[in-house]
Amino acid sequence: MPLHQAVILAIVQGVTEFLPISSSAHLALAPWLFGWQDQGLAFDIALHFGTLVAVLLYFGRDLIQVVGAGFGLRTGTDPDLRDNPKLLWMLIAATIPVGIAGLTLEKYAETTLRGPWTIGFMLIAVGLLMGYAEKIAICRKTIAHVSWFDALAVGVSQALAVIPGTSRSGITITTALFRGMDRPSAARFSFLLSTPAIGAAAAKAFWDLYQAGGIPAGQQDVFYVSMAISALTGLAVIALFLRFLRRSTLRFFIAYRIVFGILIIALAFFRR
Repeated sequence: MPLHQAVILAIVQGVTEFLPISSSAHLALAPWLFGWQDQGLAFDIALHFGTLVAVLLYFGRDLIQVVGAGFGLRTGTDPDLRDNPKLLWMLIAATIPVGIAGLTLEKYAETTLRGPWTIGFMLIAVGLLMGYAEKIAICRKTIAHVSWFDALAVGVSQALAVIPGTSRSGITITTALFRGMDRPSAARFSFLLSTPAIGAAAAKAFWDLYQAGGIPAGQQDVFYVSMAISALTGLAVIALFLRFLRRSTLRFFIAYRIVFGILIIALAFFRR
């Protein structure tokens, strides 16, 4: 893969992984729209590992406190995390549905469900659902008030993210809003919940790469550059998105999803 294509796709991954607009949709459609070849397993791993690094860097202290609190240790100073010592076990339980969905639907998600019609439909459908959640949102709960039912509801919804166009952050933030969380807490819980899922996906991809013989010759530079760019971009986007949600709604992302979904379906229709 040419380096300029890798840089563009790495930026796309870093931006769209954490915004509620679907990274899988943008990464699947970019080669389709521009006529680029499939990026290959090594490049996919670089992007996944880069976004995993971004989450770990930004939420490292939170994760240490969550794990410590889960085992009865006093670690960290965040009051919301301190007041919900069972959060570690909630996150583990909430990760199980997406693990099952990933193992069950992996082949379909990478082939049958990866077409523009499915992606366009899911962009619009989840956008409309997000709009309804915004309309009725109570926005009273913080992470301190997350219950087992809240966590499992968000976890089950995360399983839908295996379908391209859904958006892991989009569907989980939407579900968290339905459960009464305020927007920053919904996004924060979504990102914490994404860590084991992204980590598991990266680990599986690394294993697949190992079985395939490792990084292809001549692609090492592309691999490491892509990983670094997706990590740095993702880190910046997390910080900016959480700041944005403290004073704004999700309306911009709702409109973007619906317009983008309509555009994709229209392009698919005329390019048949």
